[in-house]
Amino acid sequence: MRITKFGHSCVRVEHDGATIVLDPGVFTDRSALDGADAVLITHEHPDHYLPDHLASVDVPVFTIDAVAAKIRADVPEVGERTTVVAPGDSFEVVGIPVRAVGELHAVIHPELPRFHNSGYVLTAGTEKVFHPGDALTGPGEAVDVLLAPVCAPWMRVSEGVDFARSVGAPRNVAIHDRVFSDAGLGIADTQMTTFLSKQGLSYVRLADGDDLA
Repeated sequence: MRITKFGHSCVRVEHDGATIVLDPGVFTDRSALDGADAVLITHEHPDHYLPDHLASVDVPVFTIDAVAAKIRADVPEVGERTTVVAPGDSFEVVGIPVRAVGELHAVIHPELPRFHNSGYVLTAGTEKVFHPGDALTGPGEAVDVLLAPVCAPWMRVSEGVDFARSVGAPRNVAIHDRVFSDAGLGIADTQMTTFLSKQGLSYVRLADGDDLA
């Protein structure tokens, strides 16, 4: 399995000749989709969903109903190759087993409506990778790699630390990292590393285009 980090929350997972791209949004360069066989979208916010990116490649898209509705309105031609999945569904994407996890985006503010959000557990051979989207909803099973949100308007760093510790993945890769400055990310990285290492868990924030070694 190969995991490559792209802008913000976009990650490529490659296994056994198949390539899945998750959440290519406005902070992600279009090149992240080069060679993709399928795309997964967790929710409708533009830092995770960009219609132009989906229209630029002729591959199947898997996502929840709320996003599928936007796709049909924004890029109808993509809607024709979009499969709707629901929380708890298990399905296969280009030969890789996937399970949808959770139903709602984290609370941004009590006066704002809740958005729908489903994360995904991908099983690549003997290893499991979990992308939670914009939620701190655990996968409900052991995973090998957590794509861990580190900064967001809806999350304190301490919540990110506690979420990663509760999931307990041996390897944690930072995502959702375009909100802080470099100085702020340095603080977040220090805290994540300090607290996760106490449980024997590793943490890394990859530059765009870098692979998880």
